[in-house]
Amino acid sequence: MNSLLPLLPWLISMIVLMACSAFFSASEAALFFLRPRDRKAMADGTPAQRVAAGLMEDPDRLLSAVLFWNLVINITYFAISSVCTLQLERTEELGQTWAVGFAAVSVLAVIFFCEMLPKSIAVLQPRRLAEMVAIPLSWAVRVIDPVMPMLKAVNIVSRRLLIPRLQQEDYLHSTDLERAIRVSGKDEALIKQEQAVLHNIVRLSEIRADEWMRPRTQFDAYSPPVSLADLEGKLPRSGYMLITEPDSDEIEKAIRLDNLFSFPGEEIERLAEPVLYMPWCSTVADALEKMTQREREVCVIVNEFGDSIGILTIEDILETVFHYSPSRSMRLLDINPMHEIEPGRWAVSGMMSLRLLARQLDLEIPETHSITVAGMVQEQMQRLAEPGDLVEWGPLNLLVKESPQRGNILLELTLDLDREVEP
Repeated sequence: MNSLLPLLPWLISMIVLMACSAFFSASEAALFFLRPRDRKAMADGTPAQRVAAGLMEDPDRLLSAVLFWNLVINITYFAISSVCTLQLERTEELGQTWAVGFAAVSVLAVIFFCEMLPKSIAVLQPRRLAEMVAIPLSWAVRVIDPVMPMLKAVNIVSRRLLIPRLQQEDYLHSTDLERAIRVSGKDEALIKQEQAVLHNIVRLSEIRADEWMRPRTQFDAYSPPVSLADLEGKLPRSGYMLITEPDSDEIEKAIRLDNLFSFPGEEIERLAEPVLYMPWCSTVADALEKMTQREREVCVIVNEFGDSIGILTIEDILETVFHYSPSRSMRLLDINPMHEIEPGRWAVSGMMSLRLLARQLDLEIPETHSITVAGMVQEQMQRLAEPGDLVEWGPLNLLVKESPQRGNILLELTLDLDREVEP
């Protein structure tokens, strides 16, 4: 052990450098893992949160500073490690075996304690960790501001020397993507799933917002002030707590609950974000574009009178894209929108889209202003449906089996293909 005493100052220096490297690695992961809405909320938060949001206003400057300090620290660390390794080789009591073991442990320690572990912790609590590291990190960034122009110049020169002819690719069309999927040589089942996703993306421009929204009967809204006690221990199916305007039933803000790690007690309203408003006749693609541009996760659908008739969340849209056969009945009510009872007879959910029904049966249906089976039935009968009602519409015979006062109606469907479809 006496032979290790001369190495003690070097070992302490290595531990300090490892802590500094872990700090910058965790800082990088935490700040760049912040979502746009997190950065927006932090811009109006505590002084440390405002500093963190300010650092992310110039991500190139921040990343260059973090990489610079990590490079300096790691070079210094491995230089000290080399010195210790050489001293261990010259020590008769320890010899080359200890030297090789020390070098291997030094490398593994940097990989685990300075890269893997701090970054894993940072992505779990990015907002809290970003607030903790913001102020010291801002000092580190300011220190290298004088050399930042030189670093940017080196980056530009290197890029032009190594890849001088790098050009932006042309815009890809859906046919190009389909061709790429076909020639990828993947498993047939995986190819079908990818083609289904691509098809669903294209369909976003065909589906109307009121066709895919959550109706008012499928979610609850709360008047301010709100608290977690209002939820009565239940997470809303949409994943959001919807808050109305103080003097009306119109939805004004939303709080996403399904990915929050901590709550601010009675001040939960400060987590709420404004919602976006879209008309009922807009497409899901239009809603997604506006939600992306304005960094909103909830879109309120309004009718021609300006009244709220439903909501559309970002998760609803993603399900439309990634589900093999998206269905609003399955998403909202967790029931199959249509299943065959026996050959030629089906059980159908009233919330099922007429577009989906026509596609499932592969037949032409008459034109209508309604978008769901239930809406069409009520349009044809000019009243609310009751059990036992029969509606003949184009080639469809629809018998109402269940019609609750509030909720989804269930129908039995048979076909009469000899009956002509009226335009």
